[in-house]
Amino acid sequence: METQNGLLGERKLAATRVGQGDQTVVLVHGWTCRRSHWQSLLSCPVEGFSLLAVDLPGHGDSRAIPLDAWTVAGQAQALVEALEGVDNPVLAGHSMGGAVVLEAARRMAVKAVLLVDTFVIPYGDLDEDSARQVEQPFHDDFPAAIDNLVQNNAGPSMAEADKAALAEDMAAAPVEAMLPLWGDLLRWSPDAAFAELSCPIHAINGDLIGEVARARCAGRVSEWHQPGTWHFPQMEQPEVFRALFCRVMEALRS
Repeated sequence: METQNGLLGERKLAATRVGQGDQTVVLVHGWTCRRSHWQSLLSCPVEGFSLLAVDLPGHGDSRAIPLDAWTVAGQAQALVEALEGVDNPVLAGHSMGGAVVLEAARRMAVKAVLLVDTFVIPYGDLDEDSARQVEQPFHDDFPAAIDNLVQNNAGPSMAEADKAALAEDMAAAPVEAMLPLWGDLLRWSPDAAFAELSCPIHAINGDLIGEVARARCAGRVSEWHQPGTWHFPQMEQPEVFRALFCRVMEALRS
């Protein structure tokens, strides 16, 4: 297996490509996360597919790359620009990455969208008071709030050492970029994307997705459940996640 690390587009987003195949699957991490969090797929790619994992601006090895606006739409536009020349990809996003790929799919031709536990927060259904309550702890003490996020959202099958490493990764993201991005994400709605997109939309969800979010996605998203996981299914049960991911890819191939 050949792994290629490089830079994408004029913004020079850090990226890793593995596998060979006519169909490219773009892997987009969550808020404050990084492309290496897709290691369950990057270490053992799916036969017949080329996987391209990207660090968005402000994240991972792209953390120094600026944006005019730290918003979901800004991240999506940066992704679209970086993918110029990539033909009809599948866009897969975890958590915030799901919001980013839905917005990116409004701006480019894609074969399909895959959301990985994107709606653990019911985007589009939070009122302003609720959004402020969620975001305030990150303004008060960013590292402590990140640690609390990981402890409350990474399931019991994930080793404590892995949780600590994840929290350290996430807390290293630049606060001046992450706070406005977090605020925008909490107020983002998928409705425009759902109304515009005609491509298939699939979701791999853990056990934390609520019925409000499920109702919002009904009729628009084909759900695949990974029981026994919480918000980080690709890291909590990597082998199970990879098998489920392969099933989704086969469904898209047929």
